[in-house]
Amino acid sequence: MSDIVEIYTDGASSGNPGPGGYGAILRYKGHEKELSKGYRKTTNNRMELLAVIEALRALKFEGLSVIIYSDSKYVVDAVEKGWVFGWQKIGFKSKKNPDLWKEFLRLYEFHKIKFKWVRGHDGHAENERCDVLATTAAQYPKYIDEYYEKHGSD
Repeated sequence: MSDIVEIYTDGASSGNPGPGGYGAILRYKGHEKELSKGYRKTTNNRMELLAVIEALRALKFEGLSVIIYSDSKYVVDAVEKGWVFGWQKIGFKSKKNPDLWKEFLRLYEFHKIKFKWVRGHDGHAENERCDVLATTAAQYPKYIDEYYEKHGSD
């Protein structure tokens, strides 16, 4: 069995902004866990990023090798192309979702993380399952994206 944690994520928003949700699957050494939550008003990009954050928060140990599979170019490119590190240097001035990016970077420091982009809605089983988790959660929004509802910006 692999010592790599595999994380699959997806986010959804109806109306963008509107009701939204995220879904994530975590796999490690034969174990699997699904996560999802729905928010009453948010955006797709926020949910894509929040899926990654919540999956990383669910890890019980530090120093893990993690591969995150996402269909979000926004998230994957921001990290893999190093944009988010530049945004961090300028204090996220005029950048969207600074609250979530700051939390992501805090969690990023604890692990060895690589991102892999997957084409959405292309038959990738885990991506399809995460889409179901995210869209179902968005249909039953129980949570408030407080930052978004206060600041808007996405």
